[in-house]
Amino acid sequence: MTEKTRYFSFEFFPPKTDKGKEKFRTTLKTLGRFKPYYFSVTFGAGGSTQQGTYDTVTEIQRSGHQAAPHLSCIGSTRENVLALLNRYRDAGINRLVALRGDMPSGMQSAGEFRYASELIEFIRRETGDHFYIEAAAYPEFHPQALSPDADIENFKRKIDAGANGGITQYFYNTDAYFRFIDDCHKIGVDAPIVPGIMPITNYIQLSRFSDMCGAEIPRWIRKRLQAYADDTVSLRAFGEDVVAAMCETLLHHGCPGLHFYTMNQADAVSALWQRLELSRYQRA
Repeated sequence: MTEKTRYFSFEFFPPKTDKGKEKFRTTLKTLGRFKPYYFSVTFGAGGSTQQGTYDTVTEIQRSGHQAAPHLSCIGSTRENVLALLNRYRDAGINRLVALRGDMPSGMQSAGEFRYASELIEFIRRETGDHFYIEAAAYPEFHPQALSPDADIENFKRKIDAGANGGITQYFYNTDAYFRFIDDCHKIGVDAPIVPGIMPITNYIQLSRFSDMCGAEIPRWIRKRLQAYADDTVSLRAFGEDVVAAMCETLLHHGCPGLHFYTMNQADAVSALWQRLELSRYQRA
């Protein structure tokens, strides 16, 4: 396969404590050496980390890197979304990850937006082409989807509303990703869909996340991780092998890039970057 330019990105969550902020800055400095296309920053349920997201994104921008805030619409109004978009535009941000988001515990109303497609349509109407917008995609399908076809149609609605591309939920089954891409092509969606990559470093944490978001851990991987429960070194080595092999397959078959869920940690992502020699795919 002829090597071509790919786009790699790293995801952070907004740190809440002084210790967390110090760790974030260390991680940013470490991963920044790889010159990713951008760093994204998550947005809490119901906008609970809105200011933290803004502060983290602008700090990334000041450090010389492109940043992309997540923006979720659950619990939001058109007025406060527009105000936030204007703040980001004024700060020189031109990339967004637009999401529906999760309903926080105790919240009675979803707000003025019900779906990510409505948020994306609003952003396009109010800001034109200023923002490059990415939307969430689910190769193993959203837990609340009525059917696989309904979930793919929902992703199409996001693209039709104005999203430029997608980032997937993490997965460990490349067949699910490639089938999702094929199914999107069949209904006329040819926007770039970047695989989301979750390094494997902690079985209990990964199992909890996967149960919450509907990401499958294949049985053979789960059994191996369970066997390494008390052996952190072996677990991480095995996890790196699994994820590196998956990334190699994705890259070999032409995925547009990789989006790494860092959990504000540098070591696992750095190891994967170096093992996969990802710098060879980047534009000089």
